[in-house]
Amino acid sequence: MNLSRRQVVAGLAALGVAGLGAGGVRYWLGRTRDVASHDYELIAAPLDLELVPGHRTPAWAYGGQAPGLELRCRQGERLRVRFINRLEVETTIHWHGIRLPIDMDGVPYVSQLPVKPGEYFDYEFVCPDAGSYWYHPHTASAEQLGRGLVGPLIVEEREPSGFAHERTLSLKTWHVDERGAFTAFSLPRLAAREGTRGRLSSINGVPNPTLELPAGQVVRLRLINVDSTVTYRLNLPGGEARIYALDGNPVEPRPLGKDHWLGPGMRLDLALKVPAAGNELPLRNGPLRLATLRSVASGEAPGDWPPPLPANPVAEPDLARAETLRFNFEWTATLADPRKGPARYWQINGQAWDINDKRCAERPIASLRHGGHYIFVLRNMAQYQHPIHLHGMSFKVLDSDRKRITPYFTDTYLLGKNETARIAFVADNPGVWMFHCHVIDHMETGLMAAIEVV
Repeated sequence: MNLSRRQVVAGLAALGVAGLGAGGVRYWLGRTRDVASHDYELIAAPLDLELVPGHRTPAWAYGGQAPGLELRCRQGERLRVRFINRLEVETTIHWHGIRLPIDMDGVPYVSQLPVKPGEYFDYEFVCPDAGSYWYHPHTASAEQLGRGLVGPLIVEEREPSGFAHERTLSLKTWHVDERGAFTAFSLPRLAAREGTRGRLSSINGVPNPTLELPAGQVVRLRLINVDSTVTYRLNLPGGEARIYALDGNPVEPRPLGKDHWLGPGMRLDLALKVPAAGNELPLRNGPLRLATLRSVASGEAPGDWPPPLPANPVAEPDLARAETLRFNFEWTATLADPRKGPARYWQINGQAWDINDKRCAERPIASLRHGGHYIFVLRNMAQYQHPIHLHGMSFKVLDSDRKRITPYFTDTYLLGKNETARIAFVADNPGVWMFHCHVIDHMETGLMAAIEVV
């Protein structure tokens, strides 16, 4: 069996998390691999987790762990992943936040056909931007993400970032009961409101873990919200932390402050100055403790704040010549009727996406000129938050009628209740791209559309 160094390291990490008996690990390590064809061999397979002590949860995993195997490459490198489906259902992988060719975007019947059980698909693309990203299916998303098919993708900067230490923290709330059995991933009465929340919070698949960090060092914490519904109100009482990047894109470092709202699909790169050995800090979601950060002796000289991260090569929109388009995100007040297809509680500009219509993307809500400059006015006409995500391109958040914003680039914006915000971008990536709310309940009941760039 011919394994790359990347696979060996990842395989050892997977064994350390999941154990030798885990089905996903056995499948993954048992595959041969042609060095000339791909860097990672990533297998989706069933995996029992012990989320609730003494009970088993029948999860689905990438690379033998849930959340999935951490994939890494360097900015400007070509990432090559052979994805093998060992589930009993068809699926795909979408690379959230990555600016890539349309045929690698992982949306079934738009950019590719679903990967059926026993089949594989080779994903290959250049990662132009450094930052914290993630991957997940775009097929039967409520169930597949809910069962654990989510994973981090880290694109390292071309040159050393100045951070000697870092940790990736995948935030997920599981839909399980007191005995570890899955509960409903989507309930109609909640899909029509804020979305169906799970009950058990976790970081990297572990409820309320204790994470050891080196005393006196500045550690990069890559926080990734891989949840289907929950917006986290992150705070670190007593901690000295600065924000270095939002959704993969660097910002001028600034204090974390009282808290930071991180919607589904969004990411936050924090620099934390770890206190003296023996101290503990709570990482919280509002008042709820998500993890305990414990400082341990490191034997290293104290670290200092690294310089700002270098900007990603995202085209700057010319606002003076940009065309303005308006998008209203609305509640439809339409009740579910199984005889008429899936529930449609949400719509964009009067159009509700039909999650079961394989030809829905053939009716794009907007057609953009390749290379054109655009301003989108996003108006939330409901009482619930919508993390609005655009595939294939990054956009610049300009302003909001509800809060003060220092413009920054992102791929997902948390649109607050009754908020109107403006974003701008250059339509520099041809294809048919999904434009949707990343509360999966909302997406699957209408709050999605196709944006065509031709």
